[in-house]
Amino acid sequence: MDKDTNNIQQKRPSELVLDDTDRKLLTALTEDSSQSYSELGAKVHLSAPAVHERVKKMKVAGVIKKHTISLDGTKIGRPFLAFIHVNYTGAKARENFARLDEDADVEEVHSVAGDSCLLVKARCKDTNALDELLGRMREFGDVTNTRSHVVLTTLFERGPQAMLE
Repeated sequence: MDKDTNNIQQKRPSELVLDDTDRKLLTALTEDSSQSYSELGAKVHLSAPAVHERVKKMKVAGVIKKHTISLDGTKIGRPFLAFIHVNYTGAKARENFARLDEDADVEEVHSVAGDSCLLVKARCKDTNALDELLGRMREFGDVTNTRSHVVLTTLFERGPQAMLE
């Protein structure tokens, strides 16, 4: 006999509270996400199944969003890094800029407070490729101005850090 469960509210996973061991695991994973659960366990003094369970819980809670690799822009033909400040008017422009996720030259787009509306991180082949990207962005309409900051040297790049100070 099938039960009608349409009116039963699904339990939401409770907010995951990260302890020091979770943060150490996250730190180790951000350094090298290809480590086995037993390698990670040795670093935090847990068994491989215990590490697996913690990682699984952090994935379900959305703490770990995805596993990825880090590419060297120079070695893949994209050595030219720039940050572009964009100002625009009109409500439609922001929607248009969200479409930049389809552009291989664009790594990140952030809505920001301050003297710009958006901050775009672009990694291109060269200055001509940056110029072409700026042209594509201006086609979105309502762009009042852009300011590009070309990166000469990167001292370090990283994402959010798991350890609290």
